Amino acid sequence: MTLVTYGGSLHRSLEATDILATRGVDVEVIDLRSLRPIDTPTILKSVAKTHRAVIVDEGWRTGSLAAEISAQIMEGAFFELDAPVSRVCSQEVPMPYAKHLEDAVLPNVERIVSAVEQLVAHHG
Repeated sequence: MTLVTYGGSLHRSLEATDILATRGVDVEVIDLRSLRPIDTPTILKSVAKTHRAVIVDEGWRTGSLAAEISAQIMEGAFFELDAPVSRVCSQEVPMPYAKHLEDAVLPNVERIVSAVEQLVAHHG
């Protein structure tokens, strides 16, 4: 499984990969160090090896960087995929001020683990 992330989502993604490892799921994490240019060659190389991708992005799903990365994977590695690209993004609401509400809106470990496990289970 290829997991692409950056910034504030990195530590949650790494925590999710630790949980997934205990369940026998091998995840290759790509930490994007720059967003422009996106390191598309590294992403495509990983997807060609793993055949599945999850993108974790603190932005909204609509019009997000995750959508752009997903499009780049579809354009550059479509025939390498064994399942659709999955995105774990923030809820489509304004970012709340209260910490407990902010935590509920942002991608979290449970949602990342769930997205990866759903793709692992996908056989079509």
